[in-house]
Amino acid sequence: MLLAEDDRAIRHALERALTLEGYRVIAVADGVEALAQAHRTPPDVLLLDVMMPGIDGLQVCRVLRAEGDRTPILMLTALVETQDRIAGLDAGADDYVVKPFDVEEVFARLRALLRRTSPVGALTGVPKPPPAPEGQLEAAGLRMDVQARRAWRRTRELELTRTEFELLELLVRNAGIVLDHSTIYDRIWGYDFGPGSKNLAVYVGYLRRKLDEPGAPQLIHTVRGVGYVLRED
Repeated sequence: MLLAEDDRAIRHALERALTLEGYRVIAVADGVEALAQAHRTPPDVLLLDVMMPGIDGLQVCRVLRAEGDRTPILMLTALVETQDRIAGLDAGADDYVVKPFDVEEVFARLRALLRRTSPVGALTGVPKPPPAPEGQLEAAGLRMDVQARRAWRRTRELELTRTEFELLELLVRNAGIVLDHSTIYDRIWGYDFGPGSKNLAVYVGYLRRKLDEPGAPQLIHTVRGVGYVLRED
């Protein structure tokens, strides 16, 4: 794990706590060091503070994602406005924890990120449907190659982030079935953020913008008070 936090006290406290939890931690004090270390020894997961001198956490995210690096990233932020959280997700972060935080929440979110990216093992709570033959999925005019992590609406290929791809895959596998918020959170994030979270709505919005075509029917529908369903009306 790579931890980047400019506040020395927080950095040392997190490093100790994560080490006791069983993580092998490399701790650095700024974004420049974080990028250098990530390039030198790619970590399994990154824990980045948003506000750092020089290159901040958002810039680190953007650089890594532009390079094609898909390592899961958890952001630490003192910014609580919705637009600030959206900025982090747009930069390529997978999740965030708001300061001041409980270290147990950090542990839980890290476990969720690592479960999502682990090649072996299933999430608890919701059984995962068996994979389609040769990793090919089709529904509502969408086609997905799960092994190659590519997706198309008819002939147009979609440019999707990892989280967007996983969300679309879940909806396609369950086309016509209304998936409630808790089920989606558990399957995609491995953790239910509660009714006040905007994570899911943000990512559904991203997907809709990438899927929508002029004159074509909308594919992802909101079922108020319940969740979302993929269908071609």
